[in-house]
Amino acid sequence: MAAVKVYSTDVCAYCGAAQMLLKKKRVDFDVILINRDPDGLNELRERTDRTSVPQVFVGDVHVGGFDELCALDESGELDTLLARHAGDPGTQ
Repeated sequence: MAAVKVYSTDVCAYCGAAQMLLKKKRVDFDVILINRDPDGLNELRERTDRTSVPQVFVGDVHVGGFDELCALDESGELDTLLARHAGDPGTQ
């Protein structure tokens, strides 16, 4: 299992943009499509009390949605967070 998880749906443009940003950073991540996976939706609700997507996690750290992911990237904090989890399976 990758250290980075993206809760998503098939039709969410912001979800696709979040995934593209992570791909650009060469990060492996798991995508949980909550519109196809009821267990994934329940897991998202338990972890965040939300059902909006995307919701991004790096390890146990809840980054938030696309805006929060971009803000972390722009500040350089995303690289730091990803580096902290570089030893976790799935991150490069």
